[in-house]
Amino acid sequence: MSINNYLTIKDMPTEERPREKMVKYGSETLSTAELLALILRTGSQKNTALDLANKLLTTCEGINCLVEYSIEELQEIKGIGLAKATQLKAVAELAKRLNIARRDLTKINSPGEVAEILIPKIGYAHQEKFIVVLLDIKNQIIGISEISKGSLNSSIVHPREVFRYAIKKSGASMILAHNHPSGDLTPSLEDVDVTKRLFKVGKLVGIDVLDHLIIGKGKYNSLKSKNLF
Repeated sequence: MSINNYLTIKDMPTEERPREKMVKYGSETLSTAELLALILRTGSQKNTALDLANKLLTTCEGINCLVEYSIEELQEIKGIGLAKATQLKAVAELAKRLNIARRDLTKINSPGEVAEILIPKIGYAHQEKFIVVLLDIKNQIIGISEISKGSLNSSIVHPREVFRYAIKKSGASMILAHNHPSGDLTPSLEDVDVTKRLFKVGKLVGIDVLDHLIIGKGKYNSLKSKNLF
């Protein structure tokens, strides 16, 4: 046991240590709990980091809490202090950014592919966020930008801000998106009005608005598929 009386991964048998298993067999062979244990590094006086990782997964019913929970909420889990909570949030943020980076310059063939990118980015947010996904002439993503925060309305989402970004990046078309923290993905009248307004401006400046997605926790809704603009 380490000198601070906290059980660490080093206190585990060599063949059971996640780090050694990763080096020998590859990261894909590790369980989610083992990967989390490598991030947590230490456990408590009675539990190893692996025990703590399993407890975290059980309490949160999976790893979505790394995105959903605030630092303060993570700290409510016994054994997770400020240092561990910030480490976990940092990993969640890196995962979101990696997911977005992997999709850059990837051709988009359906609204579902865009939703896959945006669900981890805004699907679990507690505040509404309006996003523009910018595409080139080949429907490849060339940029993703958060335009505004707060309830969607025409005063917050101004065409000038939306199309300034698109013109600066030489975009050919765009997909709009925002999240509904309530989980209800039914488009509001304001959602539809904002979409129609941006669609008309897009036609004038030559940058097509292809769709507007409402993003939730693991799901999405497409205004285009409902013929709402």
